[in-house]
Amino acid sequence: MTSTVPPKSGAREAHPEHLGHVIFIAAAAAMGGFLFGYDSAVINGAVEAIRSRYDIGSAALAQVIAIALIGCAIGAATAGRIADRIGRIRCMQISAVMFTVSAIGSALPFSLYDLAFWRIIGGFAIGMASVIGPAYIAEVAPAAYRGRLGSFQQAAIVIGIAISQLVNWGILNAADGDQRGQVMGLEAWQVMLGVMVIPAVLYGLLSFAIPESPRFLISVGRDERAREVLKEVEGDKIDLDVRVAEIDHAMKSEHKSTFKDLLGGTFFFKPIVWVGIGLSVFQQFVGINVAFYYSSTLWQSVGVDPTDSFLYSFTTSIINIIGTVIAMIFVDRIGRRPLALIGSVGMVIGLALEAWAFSFDLVDGKLPATQGWVALIAAHVFVLFFALSWGVVVWVFLGEMFPNRIRAAALGVAASAQWIANWAITASFPSLADWNLSATYVIYTIFAALSIPFVLKYVKETKGKTLEEMG
Repeated sequence: MTSTVPPKSGAREAHPEHLGHVIFIAAAAAMGGFLFGYDSAVINGAVEAIRSRYDIGSAALAQVIAIALIGCAIGAATAGRIADRIGRIRCMQISAVMFTVSAIGSALPFSLYDLAFWRIIGGFAIGMASVIGPAYIAEVAPAAYRGRLGSFQQAAIVIGIAISQLVNWGILNAADGDQRGQVMGLEAWQVMLGVMVIPAVLYGLLSFAIPESPRFLISVGRDERAREVLKEVEGDKIDLDVRVAEIDHAMKSEHKSTFKDLLGGTFFFKPIVWVGIGLSVFQQFVGINVAFYYSSTLWQSVGVDPTDSFLYSFTTSIINIIGTVIAMIFVDRIGRRPLALIGSVGMVIGLALEAWAFSFDLVDGKLPATQGWVALIAAHVFVLFFALSWGVVVWVFLGEMFPNRIRAAALGVAASAQWIANWAITASFPSLADWNLSATYVIYTIFAALSIPFVLKYVKETKGKTLEEMG
């Protein structure tokens, strides 16, 4: 049964004395998001080289690119339970090790098959990071700052994407524009994948510098340590004994979340779980990851020079960062739902313009000048509106929308659904693009449009509430 005890500790108005320390904690946890973004997008620089080296077609290439997402789905589905058993910090450390191993293996593959295996390992790490990051930040952040601190996860993801594109561009230039050119004794694309070792090791080191979640500490009977952490992150003006009692009461009046707890309602899962799944699926079905997995290939397919295509991928990533900063500024001011609706409208416009531009025949291997510029600008508009809305608010929603009794399991299912949807889009894009690129973007436009009534009808605002108030 859900706790109905109102907050009495002052947690809703809590302001830590050392906000910078809380920001550091959230930023360190969000390093998993950086690796998530970096690992997801770095493959963009290797797509054509992998096609060439292993002499494979679009369908097989898509499976190699997308297979990491199967690992992501498994990692996301299991991370919640692992975190409840061994703690959030241990999960981060496991994920850091897997990122490191994946980076080394992907950089030094013996064949296409072991490259795919290392990508699955990296995917498992991404899936864990996608769950643990927002859950941990939501549990340590004061209510008044939770939206902005929760946004760190998406900010880290988009910075990781941008850095990966910048690194790819730099390595490509060092290889004289040839993805298979020699750099440090390896082909350029191998170096691109191997560089991830650096942030992976840093993530592991940072995990030793931040405290365990107070909710996990209370769940394993370490109340005194939980008080110390709560004092660190919420300040000493709250009543720490009452605050621990609030969390303890909420946890004891419920029970540890399992998959079985999510069942119920008319359609297998509880309605709130379906809302989380819906948010995850819509976030992916607008085709956002096509912009990050295949952008250089996409621009090359409409006549853009390979080096310029990498530069456009980087500028798109910068727009992604700008949009994310906008979201971080407004997510606690105007709320999650308004940002989602604004973003959906903007995405519809951007995607529709891309669909129109790609409907024209190529002239001498290139889009006509007007359509080329419209496609380029519309792509940036689409990414901007995604970043200032769905890119951030979905992760914030998933970190805070579920009742305590099902949060970990529900977040795992929703994040797993996100990776399955991501896989469906990633695996299908090369074949769809070969069939009809314009029609492919029409499909993404339709999903962006459908996200508007979905938010209006099913998604409730979570701004300004403590996690114990979520039901």
